[in-house]
Amino acid sequence: MKAVQLTSLDGPDAVALADIQAGPLGARQVRIRVEAAGLNFADLLMMDGSYQATPPTPFTMGMEAAGTVLEVDSAADGVFPGDRVLAHVSSGAFAEELVTGDANCFVIPHAMPFDAAAAFPIAYGTAHLGLSHRGRLKEGEVLMVHGAAGGVGLTAVQVGKAMGATVVATAGGGEKLEVARRAGADHLIDYRSESIRDRVKELVGGVDVVFDPVGGDAFKQSLRCINPEGRILVIGFAGGEVPQIPANILLVKNVDVIGFYWGAYAALDRETFRRSMEDLLRMYEDGKLTPHIGGRFPFSGARDAFDLLKSRKAAGKIVLTPS
Repeated sequence: MKAVQLTSLDGPDAVALADIQAGPLGARQVRIRVEAAGLNFADLLMMDGSYQATPPTPFTMGMEAAGTVLEVDSAADGVFPGDRVLAHVSSGAFAEELVTGDANCFVIPHAMPFDAAAAFPIAYGTAHLGLSHRGRLKEGEVLMVHGAAGGVGLTAVQVGKAMGATVVATAGGGEKLEVARRAGADHLIDYRSESIRDRVKELVGGVDVVFDPVGGDAFKQSLRCINPEGRILVIGFAGGEVPQIPANILLVKNVDVIGFYWGAYAALDRETFRRSMEDLLRMYEDGKLTPHIGGRFPFSGARDAFDLLKSRKAAGKIVLTPS
């Protein structure tokens, strides 16, 4: 079968389309015919080994996929041949078939397209579990989302609105901000031409929760406009700079800075992890969430897909399909 593999830790040039053997089923595992798979910033980090969970090379890339269950191990629970599912994995999603554990699979609504499902687990899971479990976002609070047109930022806008927050979206340029507005953002800030701190004070006075997958200057400005007892969720550093946190500001304003890595909860708190994903799929069925696909590429165009992801020019998620 065809698979997108990383052959060495030498960047995008080490990404190759390969013919590999489909793996056998293990205990409580399922085999999925992959129809679509989602790209993530972590895939880029794996290319040079800077991601905290980079497998030994060569390996099949990809951390989330959607498709149809072909077969299941006799001990598998809750998943049956013919089910339409999404799956989150540590690697292996960019292949025509994916073998993974039953606990990694969630049956999707009948009307949910495969590309939307492939764009769903990591971005929406990060937004929902981060905001609800770690950020303690309450109805009526003000949420600021940085990188609000990106794969995970755009989902945080939608999830925040679904949870009853007023959402302030920051992004670079009018086109990206328009995407965030269509996703439900109440206020828009173009960080290329406006001061985040000054505009927040003009628009809402201050924010209660910050969802930050960017880092760098966005984080620094968040500290200047966060309300007392506010919470800043550290999701990642797409801007390239890992910020240093001035503890004196945290002390004076009684601010929480909270690290959040969604993937850890699959093992750390499986029940909370599963309940979050089930809540999200119900939100989708209720029409509250709409995955935005910013680019579609075949497996053979994986390098082009990664180039687009790295450029940060795409709004929403980028997906790969076998053909």
